[in-house]
Amino acid sequence: MTGTIIENLSGRKLAVLVTFLLLCQVTCFLIGGLIAPTPANAQNILGTVCKDTTTMKNDTKTWFYNRGKGSCKTVDLGDMHQDLSETDVVFAFQMPVPRDSRTLDFSRWQQNLIGVLQVDLKYHSQMEVKPRSTITIDARLAYKNKGDADDAWKLYTQSVEKRHLDCDIDLKTEEYLYNCSAIPLFELGSLYHDFYLLNIRLPVDSPSMNTNIGHIQDLWLTVINQNGGFTKVWLSLKTIFFPCIIGILTWFWNRIHMLQRKPVLLEKMLLCLGIALCFLNMPFEYLTLHFDLPFMLLLGDIKQGVFYATLFSFWLIFAGEHMLIQDASAQSSLKQYWRHLSAVAMGCISLFIFDMCERGVQLRNPFYSIWVTDIGTNLALTFIILAGISTGVYFLFLCYMVWQVFINISQKRQSLPTMCSVRRLHYEGIIYRFKFLMLATLLCAALTVIGFILGQVAEGQWKWDESIELEYTSAFFTGVYGMWNIYIFALLVLYAPSHKRWPVNESTSDTQNLSEEIEFSPLPSEHNSEISSLTSFIRKTTVD
Repeated sequence: MTGTIIENLSGRKLAVLVTFLLLCQVTCFLIGGLIAPTPANAQNILGTVCKDTTTMKNDTKTWFYNRGKGSCKTVDLGDMHQDLSETDVVFAFQMPVPRDSRTLDFSRWQQNLIGVLQVDLKYHSQMEVKPRSTITIDARLAYKNKGDADDAWKLYTQSVEKRHLDCDIDLKTEEYLYNCSAIPLFELGSLYHDFYLLNIRLPVDSPSMNTNIGHIQDLWLTVINQNGGFTKVWLSLKTIFFPCIIGILTWFWNRIHMLQRKPVLLEKMLLCLGIALCFLNMPFEYLTLHFDLPFMLLLGDIKQGVFYATLFSFWLIFAGEHMLIQDASAQSSLKQYWRHLSAVAMGCISLFIFDMCERGVQLRNPFYSIWVTDIGTNLALTFIILAGISTGVYFLFLCYMVWQVFINISQKRQSLPTMCSVRRLHYEGIIYRFKFLMLATLLCAALTVIGFILGQVAEGQWKWDESIELEYTSAFFTGVYGMWNIYIFALLVLYAPSHKRWPVNESTSDTQNLSEEIEFSPLPSEHNSEISSLTSFIRKTTVD
């Protein structure tokens, strides 16, 4: 009878393999904890209030900046004696800001840039801010690179956007500041240029525009970008894992084709899972070092979505194939799992539609955000909450399926004493190994679900509530990413067909050598529709 490598590998070799994989897992955590910096950086920039003395306002060739030759003339909004109109005021944000008198520039390793606006409003009894006021922002984003002149700013994008301004005040006293929520402003999917400049105007083109926002004292811009050092560590892991998974996947599929039978469902799912992991590991980020690719954030979400869908589907089928759900003579198919897979597919499709509504539109307009309207905010929060609840319910259902598998195996173990000693000890070893693998699967599923929920919360924390503070470490990101690769690598190795079979006759020497690897003869020409002897054993109605 044939089986898989996990069933026929000796205990000593299996221990060596498991030890090696655990060392790789620990290494991934240590790389994130000791080598990689924090995943993201945040920088607060105080807007410079510039006076627009030009006759033609909103000229795309005229830029206002506060550093370098040709910098703007600054004004103080608190000085009531200045002759200023709303059209004369421009808030300038030059990014990045210098540090220790050194001029800094963005690196393409930093991948993306998110801008969040904070408004400082001063209380005046005659200019009270109304609840849920609407602020209209005329925003223009420009860029330049090293070697360009100080005034050589080029237009990147521009847009007139409306945002809700939620403010409250603890003590209504003159000169006291309101507490206002953060305003999501823009999101760039690539950080291709060295310097960026944001010019903001607050237009009053109509009598009702920007009339209920009170007296603005300052504007702050918080820019968040991925840490370049973290990107280098992340890409290094991808560069290592990508060829390893391709190599083991090729070896696994070649081993399947050496058998004289068609691949079974679990083997096909393992192939799909390996392909999805290769797609996730593919280091497309190297292209951003040479090309401006603003769709990289969307592509990254699609890669993760494909991997999550395949991984969650595989776990359901992996548990289901070891349950008493069909006759031993019946061939497994996806039709048996259509209810489970439909739920996974609906969740992933919903998240994809939500992502296209956000980052898909941002490819055309980086200042767009689904969070700026009440309907969009409620829809986004609904998607995130449902995604978190769905993954939690999924994990509980997976735990239930694994528990059912353990019950089925325990029931079948009652027939083991009737077997010959070699066969009985062989099945007992297989069961212990399988239980260990299922517990490792549950641990991997738990960390994956936690990572998915935390990732959804982290993405929205700057957009719906500034008071949410979540601390993520690089060790968690690199550890979970390494866990996916190591876990799937182990599955491909351990569930590859073994080109060995049991000895026909029982003897004393055979029994004594069960602690070591039993040398089996080559595969017979018999047809076997099961991936392993364990699934065949579980589904048997009678045992020899």
